[in-house]
Amino acid sequence: MTLTRAGLAAYLDHTLLSADATGADVAAAVKEACALGVFAVCVGPNSLPLADPGPLRIVTVCAFPDGGRSSEGKANDAANAFWAGAHEVDMVIDVAAAQRGDFEAVQADVAAVRAEVPDGRLLSVILETAALTDEQIVGAATAAEWAGADYVMTSTGVHPAGGASVHAVGLLRETVGGRLGIKASGGIATAQEALALIAAGATRLGTSESRTVLDGLPS
Repeated sequence: MTLTRAGLAAYLDHTLLSADATGADVAAAVKEACALGVFAVCVGPNSLPLADPGPLRIVTVCAFPDGGRSSEGKANDAANAFWAGAHEVDMVIDVAAAQRGDFEAVQADVAAVRAEVPDGRLLSVILETAALTDEQIVGAATAAEWAGADYVMTSTGVHPAGGASVHAVGLLRETVGGRLGIKASGGIATAQEALALIAAGATRLGTSESRTVLDGLPS
């Protein structure tokens, strides 16, 4: 797939989710994201509101990184994040529910958060695809769609099973068609990896290595 540097930048969520990120770190990440011309910046909810995000979409996470929070707690966290200025929330599902095939629980979990999404704001659902079988990925993605997700997303980037893969993105695209967006995230560190994921069906990419990824393409 052929993209210019600017074209690839339009896919990127520049991400800083380190637990020890300081206010200065967040400000630096926002400044870098603006300079790189990426689509969005993704920061922890404790970093909101952002003082000067410029033209960037503001993304934050919910129940990150393990999804281990009650649905009510996730919904409250999402509501607070939107109130603090987030345009999008990336929520982590109850991965254990998906692993045991309880997709009704996954759907209910996502639906609880969806109910707190204001008009014009978006919900992405992190499935942690590397920790799931193909059947579980399909079931979880379908549950997320039925619950009203705007995007399905591969990974948190911290799970020991791994991050985004071309196979998982392709499977998600087969499952949700063009009805939902697909965010690939987790371990994306080169332009070649980014382009392969886009070719497989990703419509957004989350990475903490935005500059390195973009430096792999000509201007």
